[in-house]
Amino acid sequence: MIRACTVDELPPGEAVRLPGPPAIAVFHTEDGQLHAIGDTCTHQDASLADGWLEGCFVECPLHAARFDLRTGAPTGLPAKDPVPTYAVVVDEGVIYVRNAAGEDAA
Repeated sequence: MIRACTVDELPPGEAVRLPGPPAIAVFHTEDGQLHAIGDTCTHQDASLADGWLEGCFVECPLHAARFDLRTGAPTGLPAKDPVPTYAVVVDEGVIYVRNAAGEDAA
């Protein structure tokens, strides 16, 4: 597992980028959910951690492709391919992402 940060260091509505490979973005939604997806937009090389978070969706900062944080699926053009999703674990207030082979959430 990869240590991301503490829950206190990632307020709701924010994201943190974990350098890779692969680069992973961890999001804390306004309703308190934690999600981790591949950080690179599948349409063009842009960090999704720098995008706009709305509910369970993140919008790429370059061309407005949106991805579902729960599934990694794009919700429309210009992105056609999904980003990988990863399981998130919170242990004693620390956020971890599972990234080893066989540990992916989807």
